[in-house]
Amino acid sequence: MTTKRRKTTRSAPSRRRHRPVTAKAARGRAVRPAADLAMAKPMLIGYARVSTVDQNLALQRDALTEAGCQRIFTEQMSGVVTDRPALHDALEFARSGDTLIVWKLDRLARSMKQLIETIENLRVRGIGFRSPTEALDTTTAQGRLVFHMFGALAEFERSLIGERTQAGLAAARRAGRTGGRPPKLTDDDIEAAKAMLANPDIGVTQIAHRLGVSPATLYRYIPAARTAHLPDV
Repeated sequence: MTTKRRKTTRSAPSRRRHRPVTAKAARGRAVRPAADLAMAKPMLIGYARVSTVDQNLALQRDALTEAGCQRIFTEQMSGVVTDRPALHDALEFARSGDTLIVWKLDRLARSMKQLIETIENLRVRGIGFRSPTEALDTTTAQGRLVFHMFGALAEFERSLIGERTQAGLAAARRAGRTGGRPPKLTDDDIEAAKAMLANPDIGVTQIAHRLGVSPATLYRYIPAARTAHLPDV
C-alpha cells in the first residue's frame, strides 16, 4: 500500500522593510543618509546663519550653492550663542574627507577663540574648512598657513592681556590697593563693636544689627565675641 507524500509549503522568509532615510530624518538625527554613505565621496557641506528674522539667508544660500555644497544647514540665531543646533547638526553630519563651507568667518564664530577651536576640531576629524569671502581653505597649504597665523595672533593677544592684567595688579599693590571686595567692617566699626561687647546688656545680635552685618561676620572679625557674655564656669 502506497502512502501519498504530504505536500508541504514553505513560507517565504519574512523580510523586514527598510524605510529610506529622508533628508528631514537625517536632519533630526544628524546622520548621513544611506544614499550618501553609499557614494563614499567627500561632500561639501554648507552652514548659513543670520542673527535676526529681518535678515535674509538667500545671499548665503546662493553663495554656498555656487560653491558646490550638496547639503546646507541654516538657522536664525545670534553668533554669541555657542550652542547652535544647526551648527551642531552640520558638524555631526560631516565625515572625514568632507569640507565645511561658510560664506564668511563670522557666520561660524564671533570670536577668534571659538573659530580656532571649531576649525581645530574639524582638522582632528579630518574635515576641511572653507570660507570663500576670506579666501580661506584649510585643505590647501596656503589655507593651513593662514589659519596657523590666526592661531598665533590669538595666542599673542592672550599673552598681552595676561601681561597687562599682571602689570595693573602690581601697580595697584604699589599704590596700596589690594583689590577684591571692600571689607564689611572698617577699623572704626571694629573698635565700636569691641566697646559695645564690653557692655553685658548688649548682645552680639544687637551689635551686628547696628553695624549692618550678620553675627557670623562679626565673629569673623572679632573671634572673642563668641565668648564675650558667657558666664564664668
